Amino acid sequence: MHQQAAIDPLSATFAALADPTRRAMLARLALGEASVNELAAPFAMSLPAASKHIKVLHTAGLITKGRDAQWRPCRIEGEHLKEAMDWIGQYKQIWEDRLDRLDAYLLTLQAASTQGEKT
Repeated sequence: MHQQAAIDPLSATFAALADPTRRAMLARLALGEASVNELAAPFAMSLPAASKHIKVLHTAGLITKGRDAQWRPCRIEGEHLKEAMDWIGQYKQIWEDRLDRLDAYLLTLQAASTQGEKT
């Protein structure tokens, strides 16, 4: 039997974040714990559909599910989000440098254009 290779945590994080419903659920959890019903409430979806989204978030390590009697609160977990931000941050400086060079080039063009109008 062929077993599917485990997806790396960064890929799982980005896959989970690719869906706007899951991003909205994470935004709600950033405010504090919530039940599946509370997470599903803003959306026109069934509880099983909401549970599937929550499972994706849980599998990606973005949330944990607790157990308090009948209430099963979900909580946001920041470790994998931080890893994604760190990965993106590696490229932030590259793009800032490129934008700075573009800005300097545009200023040079603008100065040359202004100089040409004076002559």
